[in-house]
Amino acid sequence: MLNTVGKNIKKEDSFEKVTGRAIYPDDIEFDDMLYAGAVRSSIPFGRVKSIDCSKASAMEGVVMIINHNMIPGEKKHGVVLKDQPVLVDDLIKRVGDPIALVVAVSKQVLEKAIDLIKIEYEEYEGVFTIDEALKEGAPVIGDKTNILYDLKIKRGDAHEGFKKAKYIVENWYSTPHIDHAVLQPEAAVSRYDEEGNLEVYVATQYPHYDREDVSRCLGLNEEKVKIINMTIGGAFGVREDITVQCHAALASYYTKKPVKVVYSREESTITHCKRHSIKMYYKTGVDENGKLCALKARIYGDTGAYCSWGMNVLRKAAVHAAGPYEIPNVDIESLAVYTNNSFCGAMRGFGAAQAAVAYESQMDELSRLVKINPLQFRYMNSVKIGSILPTGQVLESSVGMKKCMEEIAKLDEIVLE
Repeated sequence: MLNTVGKNIKKEDSFEKVTGRAIYPDDIEFDDMLYAGAVRSSIPFGRVKSIDCSKASAMEGVVMIINHNMIPGEKKHGVVLKDQPVLVDDLIKRVGDPIALVVAVSKQVLEKAIDLIKIEYEEYEGVFTIDEALKEGAPVIGDKTNILYDLKIKRGDAHEGFKKAKYIVENWYSTPHIDHAVLQPEAAVSRYDEEGNLEVYVATQYPHYDREDVSRCLGLNEEKVKIINMTIGGAFGVREDITVQCHAALASYYTKKPVKVVYSREESTITHCKRHSIKMYYKTGVDENGKLCALKARIYGDTGAYCSWGMNVLRKAAVHAAGPYEIPNVDIESLAVYTNNSFCGAMRGFGAAQAAVAYESQMDELSRLVKINPLQFRYMNSVKIGSILPTGQVLESSVGMKKCMEEIAKLDEIVLE
């Protein structure tokens, strides 16, 4: 690290990207290539009553249409829980769930065939907010409950801590769903090599997880599946979940030909995970000397229809709920809640970013009440070597909060004490 910090280092792939030599999945072409794409649900919650593929099947250039009954291995995938359908075999839980896979000789034929497939649904009442999902008698999206994850962190005695507070600030905060909006939509090419191994060319953040899920889907040993990671045109967490991998592999499995799957921008936006929308209740107390004395936080994350990284994101939100501040008495609870919205997973900051909106807003309000400069208020309450976090972790190294604020204070000519 010390060989690179503070130095002008050329990014390894910058030349290839600037000159257009970088190879992305959609750049790959093989002879006799086929194209595959999913027919997706237009409803958020329900079941398929009937599906009419007759017109699409009769089209010249349509090679085959694959449904869940044709999956040779496991029908579900997922990074933590295997709960997302390769192709829907039971409940539809969100708009965009894949129902059938069409394989055709060209992109043009593929698009027309998908439009010709008609689906009749049995639609159910869904839940689209955290409050709706937590109501008694709400439709159940998860496994017998709408709560995926519930973590409690306590240290000290928050009730007694608030008794010492001169000022208490209580607020609700919320952050929205956010799309990663990567420049490169999801794409993959699958084919068999000369030795009979299935190759999947894809831009991914977790090739080892991809291999696990592709091999499970096809009922193959992992040694027979190769994930070849291509140039990634932006990720930020969105490429940690399976999207195109199993579909491309499934089409090659049946046709024994190279198959390409490429999402449109619309399909990409509808299909992949989002940053969690989170609502947060914060109650924070400060004593007459300007020292933080207690925190109560309740954090609710809309994890959407499937698990993805939901439990890890809400765990991170809880662990970071107090921010980089010393608070001796804390009572934190964090829940990941299922809804019929887009499933939510990894995105830059991974739960900590949402919590920062709440705790930094609380710091601003408290500093005004005690009439202390906001930077000074943060400085006197910030963690240092030896500080104990709400989890009980003792900070022993790499604690640069105070040093950072000291440098900021120099710019504004503020004297920190």
